[in-house]
Amino acid sequence: MVSAARKYGFEPDYAIPPGESLREVIGSLGMSQKELAKRTGLTVQSLNRIFKGTQPITYETANRLELATGVSATMWNNLEAQYREQLARIHERERLQDDLDWLKEIPVAELVKRGVLPRPKDTVEQLREVLKFYGVSSVEAWCRIWEAPAVAARRSPCFESKRGPASAWIRLGELQARAINCQTFDKVRFKKALKQIRYLIREPAHAFQPEMKRLCAESGVAVAMVREMKKVPWNGATKWLTPHKAMILLCLRGRGEDKFWFSFFHEAGHVLHDSKKDLLINDGSQDDPREKQANGFAAESLIPSKYDDAIRRIRSKAEIVHMADLLGIATGIVAGRYQFLTGNWHYFKELIRTLEWNNA
Repeated sequence: MVSAARKYGFEPDYAIPPGESLREVIGSLGMSQKELAKRTGLTVQSLNRIFKGTQPITYETANRLELATGVSATMWNNLEAQYREQLARIHERERLQDDLDWLKEIPVAELVKRGVLPRPKDTVEQLREVLKFYGVSSVEAWCRIWEAPAVAARRSPCFESKRGPASAWIRLGELQARAINCQTFDKVRFKKALKQIRYLIREPAHAFQPEMKRLCAESGVAVAMVREMKKVPWNGATKWLTPHKAMILLCLRGRGEDKFWFSFFHEAGHVLHDSKKDLLINDGSQDDPREKQANGFAAESLIPSKYDDAIRRIRSKAEIVHMADLLGIATGIVAGRYQFLTGNWHYFKELIRTLEWNNA
């Protein structure tokens, strides 16, 4: 990701109306305000308001001033635009001052560390950059998106106490996924892609990851990989960015290949079977029937349940390897299924590959 760091220039907390420049120009010409009024056809009262900045210099007025003073209309138009822009920024800063407390919820330091946000020169500018990151113009707008009852009904309980880090992680996924060029979603093609991806599981990460992403993108699914966020104990999430493009968001929480692949197929199950309106988060809960269905889909996709009894009876590494070869899947997936079925979480741990983030 390209770093968002940048250099800030000086930005004054005041705005100078273009009328001040106009006053200087007519002074240098030895022209009085009354004479300027006669030469431009503007009233003295209008000129007073222009001097004070309460009346804007319109394009027509700028043309008249060019003829009367010799200073181009473009210059007057630019001065007016700069003045109005600066006024708007001052008013915006005043408005944002009231929302600074909200910043405490957002993991700003972490987002700066990741290069997503620039290092701010002050808290108001920081707030502005965070709002830009979320693609909203105000904290009120952020709340409408992330606290809407429709969203609350389908999100993890983590949102209630950690809505800042939770929303930040998902937003990072959205931004990454939006940048992935995808075909229009095709359910049949995605099912075929999942079968092809299963054959990639035995490959090293540097080989399977780009191919997995390519196959999904050709089916209309953008796979985003975002590093774990503190206080967000999730393995993945699914969200439809448009009616024709889905996002599968994953991390490497736990680092084990078994957890990673289960999470991927879990989210794939949501894409295939659940509503396009839902934001679905894999936080390990079993209360939602959609989560149970997604878990079942992931389990069957990796190792059909008819092999569960045989896996429970495994007693050696050699048997794990044999079963993996039989199923055409990584030994770590079989080891993970054994641990899940038996509760012997320390058995065969060395057979489960550890996945790591690269430096990119």
